[in-house]
Amino acid sequence: MTAVQIPSSSATSATTAATTGGTTAAGTRSLLTCAIVAAPLWTAVSLAQAATREGFDLTRHPLSALSNGSLGWLQITNFLLAGVLTVAGASGLRRAMRGTHGGTWAPRLVRVSGLGMIAAGILVMDPGGGFPAGAPHGMPAELSWHGYGHLAAGSISFTALIAACYVLGRHFGRAGHRGHAAASYVAGTALLAGNGWAMSGGTAGSLTLAAGAVTAMLWVSAVAARYHRGL
Repeated sequence: MTAVQIPSSSATSATTAATTGGTTAAGTRSLLTCAIVAAPLWTAVSLAQAATREGFDLTRHPLSALSNGSLGWLQITNFLLAGVLTVAGASGLRRAMRGTHGGTWAPRLVRVSGLGMIAAGILVMDPGGGFPAGAPHGMPAELSWHGYGHLAAGSISFTALIAACYVLGRHFGRAGHRGHAAASYVAGTALLAGNGWAMSGGTAGSLTLAAGAVTAMLWVSAVAARYHRGL
């Protein structure tokens, strides 16, 4: 029997393709890991502070208020780190969802929400509601430039995250994954309703906003985990 000789050029090309494919998959997994970690990290750090920071009441104070006071650097760092992880994770989602319905816009919207988180960390909201100690008991009489910036960054981030959840709902619906589609719509609606209730001055509005934001963020992490398992 005569051995089949593979031309060196073909062997090199095959090896390069295999290596490139493996490298690409590994890179995508790493980026998706960023998205998987972002929401649980932000949630854990935020809620731990909410439970331990003196004078903080989640029914009256938004989680962004934790960026004020002597320990405010913790929440500022939390926003910045989670935002960077979300932006990186959006690149992983773009790779994993390429060629699918919603595979372009869902990652773009997730990236915008991450950029909004970074901006919200840099532009700290004004103290109010009696937190931290010495802050006005109501809303500040006049917002600072960074206070306005924080509101704008938060609005952009929330709007993009809500839209991303709805696009993911269409994405999973078109693929026949009804359970995932329903969860996407529920997550987006939870943030939409929570933000609307908070902005209208509803009772415990900051709590409903936090619940909606955490729900939507964790769902994006869950979607990233789903794609991570498929690689």
